[in-house]
Amino acid sequence: MNPVAYQRAGSVEEALRLAQAPGAAFLGGGTNLIDLMKGGIATPRLLVDVSRLPPLAGISELPAGGLRIGAAALNSDVANHPLVRSRYPLLSQALLAGASPQLRNMATVGGNLLQRTRCPYFYDPAFERCNKRQPGSGCDAKEGFNRMHAILGASEACIAVHPSDMCVALAALRAVVRVQGARGERAIAFADFHRLPGDAPQRDTVLAPGELITAVDLPAEAAGLAGHAHYLKLRDRASYAFALVSVAAALDIRDGVVRDAALALGGVAHKPWRVPQAEDLLVGKPLSADTMQAAAQALLQGARAQAHNGFKVELARRSVLRALGTAGGLA
Repeated sequence: MNPVAYQRAGSVEEALRLAQAPGAAFLGGGTNLIDLMKGGIATPRLLVDVSRLPPLAGISELPAGGLRIGAAALNSDVANHPLVRSRYPLLSQALLAGASPQLRNMATVGGNLLQRTRCPYFYDPAFERCNKRQPGSGCDAKEGFNRMHAILGASEACIAVHPSDMCVALAALRAVVRVQGARGERAIAFADFHRLPGDAPQRDTVLAPGELITAVDLPAEAAGLAGHAHYLKLRDRASYAFALVSVAAALDIRDGVVRDAALALGGVAHKPWRVPQAEDLLVGKPLSADTMQAAAQALLQGARAQAHNGFKVELARRSVLRALGTAGGLA
């Protein structure tokens, strides 16, 4: 690794001040950042440790009935928290489907949100053309082996996929990301937090330089989906593998009618993939094969396969049907 300085912040304010230094990067659990540093992909000059700031570590109820999860909360703690398991089981299921117990004991919520959208070509500097590493250099994945790559939202510049399981659930649950920076605090709808690649795939999120994630808020109304929630992850091996396709599905069903629906795909795009119109097709009707097919079709509208991942389109469609059917008690 390149030489790097380290400083543990004693407060959020100190962290923000330290982050103004050239080449500074926030350090949480380090489960992704340290890997990238070892490979020479990330080269920060200063690591600002924010993993031990008490204001960022808690999980608390919001006045309106939602839940606030601190950015420094560990994935394992969030997955097993009684309020998360009872009100937002979709999030708990997604977290437990990710990585390994050892990594979940290290990884933080904020770090999970900030892990790089990536592919093997991004990780291996032997492949010189990677627009995420070197903007404008090209994309070796487009002409290489792209079985794991995107079928939705990709661009000519990048076809990598976002690897997080947690983020798929947060997208479906309509979470809000709270951040703080030199210009103060702001709230970002989860759907707007991650970027599609466009012609600037080196930018994964809408964060401004030096902005710090402080918390993720789960809305009170999403707790109504707790009774019918299912996270489905399909992968090449049973553990410690990224998803080929994943689905976060949750339904509020009363008197046989879907009153609310949450639906998002993972493993298929540069960001968790949610299409509100797909959810709308389920609402106000009994859950049936026809409504689930319509939702799956809307969610996958515009899917475009690469040379080696055409199977993902049909796999994603069937996965949506299976996840919705399981969540709704039809499977």
